[in-house]
Amino acid sequence: MGNTLSVRFSPELIERLRHKARRTGLSVGCVVRELVESGLSREPRSPDNQTWRKYVGIIKGGPPDLSSRKGFSRK
Repeated sequence: MGNTLSVRFSPELIERLRHKARRTGLSVGCVVRELVESGLSREPRSPDNQTWRKYVGIIKGGPPDLSSRKGFSRK
């Protein structure tokens, strides 16, 4: 195994982890590792999957900022 990481969980989350561990027959640590791995595997691995970011801020039109929209003015 690799490095050790300490994480604090709420009592409710600990109970949910223990319940899943009992159902699957795995240790709580193994359940946590699997859940972290599955969560990370859903993320895009390369910035190429988010090519839309290069267009942020260049679209013309609309209010220049939120403060110029009706209801957002502090005047």
